[in-house]
Amino acid sequence: MALIAQLLCNFGASLNITHIGTATAILHLEGINIITDPVFSAAGGEWDLFGHILKTTKSAALGLADLPPIDAVLLSHEDHPDNLDKPGRQLLDGRHVLTTPDGALKLAPRPGVKALKPWETTSLVLGGRSFSITGTPCEHLPGGEVTGFIVTTAAFGLTDGLPNAIYFSGDTIYLPELAKMKEKFHISVALLNIGKVLVSGPEGPLQITLSGADAAKLFREIEADVLVPMHFESWAHFTENKEDLGKELEREGVSDKVIWLEPGVETKIV
Repeated sequence: MALIAQLLCNFGASLNITHIGTATAILHLEGINIITDPVFSAAGGEWDLFGHILKTTKSAALGLADLPPIDAVLLSHEDHPDNLDKPGRQLLDGRHVLTTPDGALKLAPRPGVKALKPWETTSLVLGGRSFSITGTPCEHLPGGEVTGFIVTTAAFGLTDGLPNAIYFSGDTIYLPELAKMKEKFHISVALLNIGKVLVSGPEGPLQITLSGADAAKLFREIEADVLVPMHFESWAHFTENKEDLGKELEREGVSDKVIWLEPGVETKIV
């Protein structure tokens, strides 16, 4: 943890994270709470997604009633139940929600929903503090829309003249284009959705999320300080569990920059 502290020494705000399960986590930023991809389903659930049966293997660590007040939602996509389920939809009502253009149309008429295109930036005032959120490109299931997010605010400070930022990848495979973010942002904390999900394609298995090796490559290319793995447990379609992922990140030489989160436990990052 000494290395982590050293890497994040220029980050000017306090950040804690509570991982609830899958890609669902709360970013606690000095009284402001931002949640990612809200899913709260119990173990044993099944969903038919275009002929692919998705099954939950582990219940969410917290339920809606356990949450602190939520100020905003970063929703990478609304059409997959491992990123937004029925309880998660309840959380969207009356809140700021950032998501894809297609998702924003489907979630209408909620007035707090905003669409983000790749590399588009919008502003939100949360708890009296102004945040800038930038959408990032994603490639997931063919034909679907997904977005990642880069979050900045003045309180995060600067590193080498660039604004310190938090990056939430959303569901995506490795994309060389994502390396562009290092030109405008210093990524202090990268929350990466991993799991190495495979689906049947016309030419065989098609990978639709990052593997451990992909995550390490992306982490290095965006020159981030700390990697926080998510989206590798709780569902039967994930092919890399924590043990597999840990070995892969160690082989890739980035394990000393990884912070593992225990579901349901608020973890201090910086």
